[in-house]
Formats: sequence, structure tokens, C-alpha cells
Amino acid sequence: MLGGDLRNYLELAERRELLRRVTTPVDRLLEPGCLVKWVFQGLPLEQRFGLRFDQVAGADFPLVTGALGATVQSYALALGVEPAQINDHWERALLAPRTPVTVAQAPCQEVVRRGVDVDLGHLPIPMWTPGRDAAPYITTCVVNRDPRSGVQNMGVYRTLVRDARSVVVNLAPGRQGRACAEADWAAGRPAPIAWVIGAEPSVYLASVANLPAGVDEVTIAGGLKGEAIDLVRCVSNELLVPARAEIIIEGEVLPGDTAPEGPFGESAGYMSDVELRPVARITAITHRRDAIYYGLASQIPPSESTILQSLGNAALIRYQLRHIHGETTVRDCWIDLMFGGGAAHLVVSLRPTRPGHARELGRLLARTTPCKRITLVDEDIDVRDRTDLDWVMSSHVDPQRDVEVIGGFPAAMDHAVSPDAQGKKLGSKLVIDATRSLDTTPVSLPPRALMEQALSTWRAAGWPEISDRARLDRRLSSKR
Repeated sequence: MLGGDLRNYLELAERRELLRRVTTPVDRLLEPGCLVKWVFQGLPLEQRFGLRFDQVAGADFPLVTGALGATVQSYALALGVEPAQINDHWERALLAPRTPVTVAQAPCQEVVRRGVDVDLGHLPIPMWTPGRDAAPYITTCVVNRDPRSGVQNMGVYRTLVRDARSVVVNLAPGRQGRACAEADWAAGRPAPIAWVIGAEPSVYLASVANLPAGVDEVTIAGGLKGEAIDLVRCVSNELLVPARAEIIIEGEVLPGDTAPEGPFGESAGYMSDVELRPVARITAITHRRDAIYYGLASQIPPSESTILQSLGNAALIRYQLRHIHGETTVRDCWIDLMFGGGAAHLVVSLRPTRPGHARELGRLLARTTPCKRITLVDEDIDVRDRTDLDWVMSSHVDPQRDVEVIGGFPAAMDHAVSPDAQGKKLGSKLVIDATRSLDTTPVSLPPRALMEQALSTWRAAGWPEISDRARLDRRLSSKR
């Protein structure tokens, strides 16, 4: 597991060429948002990298983006594991969360700015979709808390920068952060809030996963890190924030005060509508003396946020299937890296134990996850291998028998769904049972011994070394 803080991770990522520097001056409103789009839209997954902008015009600190979710390898590096171990590592963390430790002093409070010294303009907050977004946006972990239970909530709620000391927070109705704020407003007081910038990688990875309400994300972050996360009390409110973060923005969300939020480039790939959202007043900014600003890159997929959400939520779903729903024969889960938070394609491999088992599991996942397409495959199929998936779709699936469309699901973010007469958007989900429905003959490959024997002739001919034999090994090992 990777210890330390974000800086340790960034140093290691740079050594492995998973992070690259831009040393020339850049305009935060024009260049970072465009350049990170070129990374995710113009390069294949395995060639992507994060960006560090050392000189952001008018800002006091460098800007980093894309570094945690550039590739699957980046994500695995942030956890300190190999890519194949991501789901197993998440499962261990969910089974053994770590209670955070509160400390009196913290690196994130080396410098404290309050009152007239508060100025968001000193931070290199980018315009993520130049020419289309309404303003620069803070895209990071946001902390608030349920005043009734005292449990803190951490999620990513995009935040429009309105001026030097006020912002508009996308605390949309129905989300945990909004429910926490409403509890304070009902008592007639502002709701405390804090933006955590540059925390330990595990804090980001836990914050973007769809953890159940009431679960403190910091405890799961501690499980992912392998040690408790140090927290420190904010200087202007009672919230506890990661002590080893780079920058903390503190504020309060004012009851009854709203302002237009949007348009903003969303993860569905289109510009959002303009909605009224709560206004927050910034009460303090604290930071390390040589702080690094980290912004999550979202907008049109694939993006950093969709990759982070896909990998974390796939691991979370596998854990829930195994340990909450008792589906012990589930082997693996994978969410496409295009739509990690919703409208995604979820693939689950399992060993069916009864007729109709896979279909039952697909219906369960349609009800309990935001995924739009759910495909069930046998345990010997690699859920990450497009060739394997295309093979079973062609050889195992009869669309009339094995494909089910289930309707009636809320689809507010789905651009393929039109509102009904009452203004509600209800969409549908697709469940595909791609497990073997019939007894099949053996796979059409020679026995393993003959295949291995033939390799001696291959090598004697001086042909290219076989670099990827995982799929062939799986099929040679198949019992059918």
C-alpha cells in the first residue's frame, strides 16, 4: 500500500511517466482544460498521463490534474497495488475500515487566511470547458456533516467560483450533501462546509465511490491506505478535514440563498442546464506553504472522474454482492471506463448455481446500482477483455431469450430520455444473461500439451515472443 500523502504519489507517478510537467506559463481559463481533454480524448488508455502546470498565470501554486485517474495503472499505483489486485484491495478495505485520528497541528494549516485575506483568485482554479462553462469550477472532495448524527459526509460536488469570497455549490436535491445541509437549515443556521484539495490519494478514491448513506468515507479511505487518516479541525467551523491535504477552503452554506449554477460540462458528455443551487460564503483558506492545487478532470468521457468512479464502484459492487447479498460465487466485476458514476456498463462474472441465477442477479443489480447495462458472464470469462465479451455475446446470447429491458428508473442525467407529462424522466435498463444457457462442447482448441509443444517450433523460427497469453490460457483451462 502507498503511504504518505499526495506528494509521495505524484513523485512516484512522475518517475514512472504517469505524470508530465508543463513548465511554460499557462492561462488557467484557457489551457489546462483543453490540454487535459487532449490527454483523455486523443490518447489510448495505456498511453495517458496526468499533467502538472508549474506556472499558472496569476496564481500562487502549481496545478495538477488527471494524475490519479489517467490510467488503470495510475489508480493501482495510488493504492500501492497491481491493477489485477484493485478489487481485492477494495474488498479488504471495506471489511476493515480505519477510524480516523484527530490531531492538533497539520500541514494543511501552515498558512491561515481569514477575513480580507481570503481570495480564491490566488488559487489556480481552472475553467474546465473553456468557451462553454459559466466560470472556473472547484472540482474536489467536499466535506459536510449530518448535525443530527454527527457523521461527516464527503463527496465531489462541483462548485462554481462566483467571486473572491463566495461560490455556488451543486448540492442537488437527493444527494447526501444536500440532506446534511438541509438539516442545518431547518434549525435556522448556516451549514458548515469545506473543500479538501490535495488529500491522500485514498481520500479521493473513497469520495467518488457510491458508498451507502451514513458511511464516513474517511474510514474507508483509511482502509484503502492501510492506516488511519489524520484529521484536523477547521479554523472557522467544526468540521474535521484531512490534515495532510495541500489546501482547505472553509465556508458556510447560507439558508435560503441561491444563485444560478451552470452550464458546466458534465460526465454524460453534454453541457448541463442552469439550475438554482445554494450559495456558500468562504470563511477561511488554509494551506501548506508550498501547496499544490489538485483538480479532478471531468466533463466529456472518458475522463479522470469516470475512470476513478468506474474502478471504485466496480469494486464496491463486488463487495456488496459477496458480503451483503450473499452471492459467494461472484468472481469479478468491471464497469466500463466511460460512464463510471451512472449510465455505465457493468459486467459481472459468476458461477451460476441454479437455472435463472444470472438473470436474478442482473435484476438485483438493475435495482441497486445506477448502471444502465448489466451483463452476466461465466466465471472463466475475463470481464475486462473486450474480445472475451464479444465472443460470449455472439456464442452464448439469444437476444429473444437472454436480453431483458426493465423500465421505470429515474434518469435525470440521461440525455436519451425525454421527460413525461409531469416533467419526470424515467428510463430503462438492459440485463443480458451471457452465461452458458446450454451444455456446450469443448472449446475448439488443441489440448494444452500440444499447444505448448508447438511453441518450440515457433521459437526456433525466431518469431515474436508471445507477450499476452492470458486469454488463451483461460480457454485452454476451460472445463467445457
